[in-house]
Amino acid sequence: MTLNWVQIFRLGLVQMCLGAIVVLTTSTLNRLMVVELAMPAVLPGALVALHYGIQITRPNWGFRSDTKGNRTFFIIAGMAALGLGALLAAFGVVVMATQPMFGLAVSIVAYAMIGVGVGASGTSLLALLATATEPRRRAAAATITWLMMIFGIAVTAGTVGAYLDPYTPALLMRVVAVVTVGAVALTVLSVWGIERRVIAEVESEAAPFRQGLTEIWAEPRARAFTLFILLSMTAYFMQELILEPYAGLVFAFSPGQSTQLSGAQNGGVFVGMLAVGVLATGLRLGSLRTWVIAGCIGSAASLIAIAALGEVQIGLLTPAVVALGLFNGMFAVAAIGSMMALAGEGRGKREGTRMGLWGAAQAVAAGFGGLLGAAAADVLRLWVDVASAFGLVFLAEAGLFGVAALIAARVIDHNRVRSEQGPMPIAVPGE
Repeated sequence: MTLNWVQIFRLGLVQMCLGAIVVLTTSTLNRLMVVELAMPAVLPGALVALHYGIQITRPNWGFRSDTKGNRTFFIIAGMAALGLGALLAAFGVVVMATQPMFGLAVSIVAYAMIGVGVGASGTSLLALLATATEPRRRAAAATITWLMMIFGIAVTAGTVGAYLDPYTPALLMRVVAVVTVGAVALTVLSVWGIERRVIAEVESEAAPFRQGLTEIWAEPRARAFTLFILLSMTAYFMQELILEPYAGLVFAFSPGQSTQLSGAQNGGVFVGMLAVGVLATGLRLGSLRTWVIAGCIGSAASLIAIAALGEVQIGLLTPAVVALGLFNGMFAVAAIGSMMALAGEGRGKREGTRMGLWGAAQAVAAGFGGLLGAAAADVLRLWVDVASAFGLVFLAEAGLFGVAALIAARVIDHNRVRSEQGPMPIAVPGE
Protein backbone atom coordinates (compact mmCIF):
# COMPACT_ATOMS: atom_id res chain seq x y z
CA MET A 1 0.00 0.00 0.00
CA THR A 2 1.28 3.46 -0.92
CA LEU A 3 0.36 7.02 -0.01
CA ASN A 4 -3.02 8.30 -1.16
CA TRP A 5 -3.73 11.96 -1.91
CA VAL A 6 -5.11 12.69 1.56
CA GLN A 7 -1.96 11.27 3.18
CA ILE A 8 0.26 13.23 0.79
CA PHE A 9 -1.59 16.42 1.75
CA ARG A 10 -1.16 15.56 5.44
CA LEU A 11 2.59 15.19 4.98
CA GLY A 12 2.54 18.51 3.16
CA LEU A 13 1.15 20.07 6.32
CA VAL A 14 4.32 18.95 8.11
CA GLN A 15 6.44 20.69 5.49
CA MET A 16 4.25 23.77 5.96
CA CYS A 17 4.97 23.70 9.70
CA LEU A 18 8.71 23.50 9.05
CA GLY A 19 8.59 26.59 6.88
CA ALA A 20 6.41 28.48 9.37
CA ILE A 21 8.91 28.07 12.21
CA VAL A 22 12.08 28.58 10.19
CA VAL A 23 10.93 31.88 8.69
CA LEU A 24 10.71 33.35 12.21
CA THR A 25 14.38 32.61 12.88
CA THR A 26 15.78 33.64 9.49
CA SER A 27 13.77 36.83 8.95
CA THR A 28 11.97 38.28 11.99
CA LEU A 29 14.63 37.59 14.64
CA ASN A 30 17.38 38.51 12.19
CA ARG A 31 15.82 41.94 11.58
CA LEU A 32 15.32 42.59 15.31
CA MET A 33 19.00 41.93 16.04
CA VAL A 34 20.25 44.20 13.24
CA VAL A 35 17.79 47.10 13.49
CA GLU A 36 16.25 47.21 16.98
CA LEU A 37 19.40 45.99 18.79
CA ALA A 38 21.82 47.73 16.36
CA MET A 39 24.03 44.63 16.08
CA PRO A 40 26.24 43.90 13.06
CA ALA A 41 24.47 41.83 10.41
CA VAL A 42 27.24 39.23 10.61
CA LEU A 43 26.00 38.15 14.08
CA PRO A 44 22.59 36.81 13.01
CA GLY A 45 24.33 35.70 9.82
CA ALA A 46 26.67 33.51 11.86
CA LEU A 47 23.78 32.10 13.91
CA VAL A 48 21.80 31.19 10.81
CA ALA A 49 24.98 29.74 9.28
CA LEU A 50 25.33 27.60 12.40
CA HIS A 51 21.89 26.09 11.95
CA TYR A 52 22.62 25.43 8.28
CA GLY A 53 26.06 24.03 9.10
CA ILE A 54 24.59 21.50 11.53
CA GLN A 55 22.36 20.30 8.73
CA ILE A 56 25.41 18.70 7.17
CA THR A 57 24.18 15.73 9.24
CA ARG A 58 21.26 15.34 6.82
CA PRO A 59 22.85 12.37 4.99
CA ASN A 60 23.05 10.55 8.32
CA TRP A 61 19.37 11.22 9.05
CA GLY A 62 18.56 9.99 5.55
CA PHE A 63 20.66 6.88 6.09
CA ARG A 64 18.76 6.15 9.30
CA SER A 65 15.52 6.50 7.35
CA ASP A 66 16.82 4.01 4.80
CA THR A 67 17.98 1.39 7.30
CA LYS A 68 16.15 1.76 10.62
CA GLY A 69 12.64 2.87 9.69
CA ASN A 70 10.42 4.60 12.26
CA ARG A 71 10.45 7.83 10.30
CA THR A 72 7.43 9.10 12.21
CA PHE A 73 9.50 9.34 15.39
CA PHE A 74 12.26 11.34 13.67
CA ILE A 75 9.70 13.67 12.05
CA ILE A 76 7.92 14.46 15.33
CA ALA A 77 11.04 14.61 17.49
CA GLY A 78 12.76 16.84 14.94
CA MET A 79 9.80 19.22 14.84
CA ALA A 80 9.75 19.38 18.64
CA ALA A 81 13.47 20.24 18.69
CA LEU A 82 12.88 22.87 16.02
CA GLY A 83 10.01 24.44 17.95
CA LEU A 84 11.95 24.55 21.21
CA GLY A 85 14.95 25.99 19.41
CA ALA A 86 12.83 28.78 17.92
CA LEU A 87 11.42 29.65 21.35
CA LEU A 88 14.94 29.78 22.80
CA ALA A 89 16.09 31.92 19.86
CA ALA A 90 13.34 34.46 20.55
CA PHE A 91 14.27 34.46 24.24
CA GLY A 92 17.89 35.02 23.27
CA VAL A 93 16.95 38.13 21.28
CA VAL A 94 14.96 39.49 24.23
CA VAL A 95 17.85 38.87 26.65
CA MET A 96 20.45 40.40 24.29
CA ALA A 97 19.02 43.86 24.91
CA THR A 98 20.29 43.83 28.52
CA GLN A 99 22.71 40.86 28.74
CA PRO A 100 24.42 40.53 25.33
CA MET A 101 26.77 37.66 26.19
CA PHE A 102 24.11 35.56 27.92
CA GLY A 103 21.71 36.25 25.07
CA LEU A 104 24.36 35.17 22.56
CA ALA A 105 25.02 31.93 24.47
CA VAL A 106 21.29 31.13 24.51
CA SER A 107 21.08 31.91 20.79
CA ILE A 108 23.95 29.57 19.93
CA VAL A 109 22.22 26.67 21.69
CA ALA A 110 18.91 27.65 20.10
CA TYR A 111 20.18 27.76 16.52
CA ALA A 112 22.02 24.46 17.01
CA MET A 113 18.70 22.89 18.07
CA ILE A 114 17.02 24.43 15.02
CA GLY A 115 19.59 22.83 12.74
CA VAL A 116 19.15 19.40 14.33
CA GLY A 117 15.36 19.72 14.19
CA VAL A 118 15.21 20.71 10.53
CA GLY A 119 17.69 17.99 9.53
CA ALA A 120 15.93 15.19 11.38
CA SER A 121 12.37 16.15 10.57
CA GLY A 122 12.78 17.43 7.02
CA THR A 123 15.00 14.64 5.71
CA SER A 124 12.90 11.87 7.30
CA LEU A 125 9.72 13.40 5.89
CA LEU A 126 11.11 13.53 2.35
CA ALA A 127 12.49 10.00 2.65
CA LEU A 128 9.00 8.80 3.60
CA LEU A 129 7.54 10.61 0.60
CA ALA A 130 10.17 9.21 -1.78
CA THR A 131 9.77 5.59 -0.67
CA ALA A 132 5.99 5.44 -0.07
CA THR A 133 4.68 7.39 -3.06
CA GLU A 134 3.81 5.70 -6.35
CA PRO A 135 6.26 6.73 -9.09
CA ARG A 136 3.46 8.29 -11.16
CA ARG A 137 2.46 10.47 -8.20
CA ARG A 138 5.93 11.54 -7.11
CA ALA A 139 6.04 14.73 -9.18
CA ALA A 140 2.68 15.95 -7.97
CA ALA A 141 3.34 14.87 -4.37
CA ALA A 142 6.66 16.69 -4.15
CA THR A 143 5.24 19.81 -5.80
CA ILE A 144 2.30 19.85 -3.38
CA THR A 145 4.51 19.57 -0.31
CA TRP A 146 6.98 22.21 -1.55
CA LEU A 147 4.23 24.70 -2.32
CA MET A 148 2.63 24.07 1.06
CA MET A 149 5.96 24.87 2.70
CA ILE A 150 6.21 28.16 0.81
CA PHE A 151 2.58 28.87 1.70
CA GLY A 152 3.41 28.32 5.37
CA ILE A 153 6.37 30.70 5.13
CA ALA A 154 4.38 33.41 3.36
CA VAL A 155 1.33 33.22 5.63
CA THR A 156 3.41 33.10 8.82
CA ALA A 157 5.56 36.07 7.77
CA GLY A 158 2.53 38.14 6.82
CA THR A 159 0.49 37.23 9.90
CA VAL A 160 3.34 37.65 12.38
CA GLY A 161 4.19 40.97 10.77
CA ALA A 162 0.64 42.20 11.32
CA TYR A 163 0.55 41.13 14.98
CA LEU A 164 4.08 42.26 15.88
CA ASP A 165 3.40 46.01 15.63
CA PRO A 166 3.94 47.82 17.91
CA TYR A 167 6.90 45.63 18.87
CA THR A 168 7.52 44.60 22.47
CA PRO A 169 9.66 41.70 23.77
CA ALA A 170 6.64 40.16 25.53
CA LEU A 171 4.60 40.28 22.32
CA LEU A 172 7.45 38.60 20.42
CA MET A 173 7.54 35.70 22.89
CA ARG A 174 3.76 35.22 22.72
CA VAL A 175 3.68 35.24 18.94
CA VAL A 176 6.60 32.79 18.61
CA ALA A 177 5.06 30.50 21.25
CA VAL A 178 1.74 30.35 19.39
CA VAL A 179 3.46 29.52 16.09
CA THR A 180 5.80 26.85 17.48
CA VAL A 181 3.29 25.07 19.71
CA GLY A 182 0.72 25.11 16.91
CA ALA A 183 3.25 23.73 14.42
CA VAL A 184 4.30 20.84 16.67
CA ALA A 185 0.68 19.93 17.45
CA LEU A 186 -0.31 20.03 13.77
CA THR A 187 2.71 17.88 12.88
CA VAL A 188 1.70 15.17 15.33
CA LEU A 189 -1.88 15.15 14.04
CA SER A 190 -0.78 15.18 10.41
CA VAL A 191 1.82 12.39 10.44
CA TRP A 192 0.33 10.09 13.07
CA GLY A 193 -0.58 6.65 11.74
CA ILE A 194 0.49 7.20 8.15
CA GLU A 195 3.70 5.16 8.29
CA ARG A 196 1.85 2.16 9.74
CA ARG A 197 -0.59 2.16 6.83
CA VAL A 198 1.88 2.29 3.97
CA ILE A 199 4.74 0.13 2.82
CA ALA A 200 7.66 2.41 3.56
CA GLU A 201 10.34 -0.09 4.44
CA VAL A 202 13.42 0.03 2.26
CA GLU A 203 15.64 -2.92 1.49
CA SER A 204 19.07 -1.41 1.85
CA GLU A 205 22.50 -2.84 1.37
CA ALA A 206 24.27 -3.48 4.65
CA ALA A 207 27.12 -1.12 3.77
CA PRO A 208 28.16 1.22 6.59
CA PHE A 209 27.14 4.86 6.33
CA ARG A 210 30.55 6.14 5.23
CA GLN A 211 30.90 3.47 2.56
CA GLY A 212 27.38 4.09 1.27
CA LEU A 213 27.96 7.85 1.08
CA THR A 214 31.30 7.33 -0.70
CA GLU A 215 29.64 5.09 -3.28
CA ILE A 216 26.95 7.70 -3.93
CA TRP A 217 29.57 10.45 -4.29
CA ALA A 218 31.35 8.29 -6.87
CA GLU A 219 28.25 8.42 -9.10
CA PRO A 220 28.91 11.14 -11.73
CA ARG A 221 25.29 12.31 -11.85
CA ALA A 222 24.97 12.61 -8.07
CA ARG A 223 28.31 14.40 -7.78
CA ALA A 224 27.61 16.87 -10.59
CA PHE A 225 24.18 17.67 -9.21
CA THR A 226 25.63 18.24 -5.74
CA LEU A 227 28.19 20.71 -7.08
CA PHE A 228 25.52 22.57 -9.04
CA ILE A 229 23.37 22.90 -5.90
CA LEU A 230 26.29 24.32 -3.93
CA LEU A 231 26.86 27.15 -6.40
CA SER A 232 23.28 28.00 -7.33
CA MET A 233 21.95 27.92 -3.77
CA THR A 234 24.77 30.16 -2.56
CA ALA A 235 23.43 32.77 -4.98
CA TYR A 236 19.86 32.02 -3.94
CA PHE A 237 20.44 32.61 -0.22
CA MET A 238 22.81 35.61 -0.24
CA GLN A 239 19.99 38.11 0.25
CA GLU A 240 18.14 36.13 2.92
CA LEU A 241 19.69 37.85 5.95
CA ILE A 242 20.08 41.37 4.60
CA LEU A 243 16.81 42.11 2.79
CA GLU A 244 14.78 42.95 5.92
CA PRO A 245 17.58 45.02 7.53
CA TYR A 246 17.92 46.80 4.15
CA ALA A 247 14.21 47.61 4.23
CA GLY A 248 14.48 48.90 7.80
CA LEU A 249 17.68 50.92 7.46
CA VAL A 250 17.21 52.36 3.97
CA PHE A 251 13.41 52.53 3.57
CA ALA A 252 12.47 52.95 7.27
CA PHE A 253 10.23 49.87 7.36
CA SER A 254 8.95 48.92 10.83
CA PRO A 255 9.49 45.37 12.17
CA GLY A 256 5.95 44.44 11.12
CA GLN A 257 6.35 45.99 7.67
CA SER A 258 9.67 44.25 7.00
CA THR A 259 8.23 40.91 8.12
CA GLN A 260 5.30 41.47 5.76
CA LEU A 261 7.85 42.22 3.03
CA SER A 262 9.32 38.76 3.63
CA GLY A 263 5.81 37.34 3.37
CA ALA A 264 5.29 39.15 0.06
CA GLN A 265 8.58 37.77 -1.25
CA ASN A 266 7.62 34.22 -0.36
CA GLY A 267 4.21 34.79 -1.89
CA GLY A 268 6.06 35.57 -5.11
CA VAL A 269 8.11 32.38 -4.67
CA PHE A 270 4.86 30.42 -4.31
CA VAL A 271 3.42 31.89 -7.52
CA GLY A 272 6.67 31.27 -9.42
CA MET A 273 6.82 27.64 -8.36
CA LEU A 274 3.16 27.09 -9.15
CA ALA A 275 3.57 28.70 -12.56
CA VAL A 276 6.47 26.42 -13.51
CA GLY A 277 4.56 23.41 -12.21
CA VAL A 278 1.57 24.23 -14.39
CA LEU A 279 3.47 25.34 -17.48
CA ALA A 280 6.30 22.78 -17.49
CA THR A 281 4.37 19.78 -16.20
CA GLY A 282 0.73 20.43 -17.09
CA LEU A 283 1.10 22.30 -20.38
CA ARG A 284 4.61 20.99 -21.16
CA LEU A 285 5.89 24.45 -22.11
CA GLY A 286 9.65 24.71 -21.94
CA SER A 287 12.27 22.42 -20.50
CA LEU A 288 13.50 22.59 -16.94
CA ARG A 289 16.78 24.02 -18.21
CA THR A 290 14.87 26.85 -19.88
CA TRP A 291 13.00 27.66 -16.66
CA VAL A 292 16.21 27.55 -14.62
CA ILE A 293 17.92 30.03 -16.92
CA ALA A 294 14.87 32.29 -17.05
CA GLY A 295 14.59 32.22 -13.26
CA CYS A 296 18.29 33.05 -12.80
CA ILE A 297 18.20 35.94 -15.26
CA GLY A 298 14.95 37.30 -13.80
CA SER A 299 16.38 37.04 -10.27
CA ALA A 300 19.49 38.94 -11.35
CA ALA A 301 17.39 41.69 -12.93
CA SER A 302 15.23 42.00 -9.80
CA LEU A 303 18.29 42.31 -7.57
CA ILE A 304 19.69 45.05 -9.79
CA ALA A 305 16.38 46.88 -9.47
CA ILE A 306 16.36 46.49 -5.65
CA ALA A 307 19.89 47.92 -5.46
CA ALA A 308 18.95 50.84 -7.72
CA LEU A 309 15.84 51.68 -5.67
CA GLY A 310 17.99 52.24 -2.59
CA GLU A 311 20.09 54.79 -4.47
CA VAL A 312 17.19 56.79 -5.91
CA GLN A 313 14.90 56.33 -2.87
CA ILE A 314 11.80 55.40 -4.87
CA GLY A 315 9.17 53.54 -2.84
CA LEU A 316 8.83 50.52 -5.11
CA LEU A 317 10.73 48.07 -2.93
CA THR A 318 7.78 45.72 -2.35
CA PRO A 319 7.00 45.15 -6.07
CA ALA A 320 10.70 44.56 -6.77
CA VAL A 321 10.93 42.06 -3.90
CA VAL A 322 7.80 40.25 -5.12
CA ALA A 323 9.40 39.99 -8.58
CA LEU A 324 12.56 38.58 -6.97
CA GLY A 325 10.46 35.98 -5.19
CA LEU A 326 8.65 35.08 -8.42
CA PHE A 327 11.87 34.45 -10.33
CA ASN A 328 13.48 32.73 -7.33
CA GLY A 329 10.54 30.34 -7.26
CA MET A 330 10.86 29.64 -10.98
CA PHE A 331 14.58 28.96 -10.61
CA ALA A 332 14.31 26.83 -7.48
CA VAL A 333 11.53 24.50 -8.55
CA ALA A 334 13.09 23.96 -11.97
CA ALA A 335 16.67 23.61 -10.74
CA ILE A 336 15.82 20.85 -8.29
CA GLY A 337 13.08 19.34 -10.41
CA SER A 338 14.84 16.02 -10.95
CA MET A 339 15.84 15.27 -7.36
CA MET A 340 13.22 12.74 -6.39
CA ALA A 341 13.73 10.84 -9.62
CA LEU A 342 17.52 10.93 -9.25
CA ALA A 343 17.20 9.82 -5.62
CA GLY A 344 16.15 6.35 -6.72
CA GLU A 345 18.94 5.90 -9.26
CA GLY A 346 22.40 4.46 -8.82
CA ARG A 347 23.49 1.84 -6.30
CA GLY A 348 20.73 0.23 -4.27
CA LYS A 349 17.64 1.98 -2.96
CA ARG A 350 19.08 4.88 -1.02
CA GLU A 351 16.53 7.65 -1.53
CA GLY A 352 17.02 9.04 1.96
CA THR A 353 20.82 9.09 1.76
CA ARG A 354 20.86 10.81 -1.64
CA MET A 355 18.31 13.40 -0.61
CA GLY A 356 20.25 13.88 2.60
CA LEU A 357 23.41 14.54 0.57
CA TRP A 358 21.66 17.12 -1.62
CA GLY A 359 19.92 18.61 1.40
CA ALA A 360 23.29 18.97 3.13
CA ALA A 361 24.72 20.66 0.04
CA GLN A 362 21.80 23.07 0.02
CA ALA A 363 22.20 23.78 3.74
CA VAL A 364 25.93 24.45 3.42
CA ALA A 365 25.29 26.78 0.48
CA ALA A 366 22.49 28.53 2.37
CA GLY A 367 24.64 29.06 5.44
CA PHE A 368 27.65 30.22 3.45
CA GLY A 369 25.59 32.44 1.17
CA GLY A 370 23.68 34.06 4.02
CA LEU A 371 26.82 34.66 6.08
CA LEU A 372 28.73 35.96 3.06
CA GLY A 373 25.96 38.44 2.26
CA ALA A 374 25.70 39.68 5.86
CA ALA A 375 29.48 39.96 6.36
CA ALA A 376 29.96 41.75 3.04
CA ALA A 377 27.26 44.29 3.95
CA ASP A 378 28.96 44.98 7.30
CA VAL A 379 32.39 45.44 5.73
CA LEU A 380 31.12 47.66 2.91
CA ARG A 381 29.29 49.90 5.39
CA LEU A 382 32.71 50.90 6.73
CA TRP A 383 33.56 52.43 3.35
CA VAL A 384 30.31 53.55 1.71
CA ASP A 385 26.84 54.64 2.79
CA VAL A 386 24.25 52.08 3.92
CA ALA A 387 22.24 52.00 0.68
CA SER A 388 25.37 51.53 -1.45
CA ALA A 389 26.75 48.82 0.85
CA PHE A 390 23.63 46.69 0.62
CA GLY A 391 23.27 47.52 -3.06
CA LEU A 392 26.75 46.22 -3.88
CA VAL A 393 25.92 42.91 -2.19
CA PHE A 394 22.72 42.63 -4.24
CA LEU A 395 24.70 43.32 -7.41
CA ALA A 396 27.24 40.63 -6.49
CA GLU A 397 24.38 38.18 -5.96
CA ALA A 398 22.99 39.14 -9.37
CA GLY A 399 26.38 38.28 -10.86
CA LEU A 400 26.32 34.86 -9.20
CA PHE A 401 22.88 34.21 -10.66
CA GLY A 402 24.30 35.03 -14.08
CA VAL A 403 27.11 32.50 -13.58
CA ALA A 404 24.58 29.94 -12.31
CA ALA A 405 22.53 30.40 -15.48
CA LEU A 406 25.59 29.63 -17.62
CA ILE A 407 26.45 26.53 -15.58
CA ALA A 408 22.84 25.33 -15.63
CA ALA A 409 22.96 25.18 -19.41
CA ARG A 410 25.72 22.57 -19.11
CA VAL A 411 24.99 20.74 -15.85
CA ILE A 412 21.25 20.20 -16.32
CA ASP A 413 21.73 19.18 -19.94
CA HIS A 414 24.61 16.88 -18.96
CA ASN A 415 22.38 15.18 -16.41
CA ARG A 416 19.58 14.88 -18.96
CA VAL A 417 16.96 16.30 -16.67
CA ARG A 418 13.60 15.79 -18.35
CA SER A 419 10.79 18.29 -17.98
CA GLU A 420 8.23 15.51 -18.17
CA GLN A 421 9.40 14.29 -14.76
CA GLY A 422 7.89 17.47 -13.35
CA PRO A 423 9.14 19.75 -10.62
CA MET A 424 10.19 17.67 -7.65
CA PRO A 425 11.91 19.60 -4.90
CA ILE A 426 13.89 18.59 -1.85
CA ALA A 427 14.60 20.14 1.48
CA VAL A 428 13.18 23.32 2.91
CA PRO A 429 14.86 26.40 1.09
CA GLY A 430 14.81 28.42 4.38
CA GLU A 431 15.64 25.16 6.33
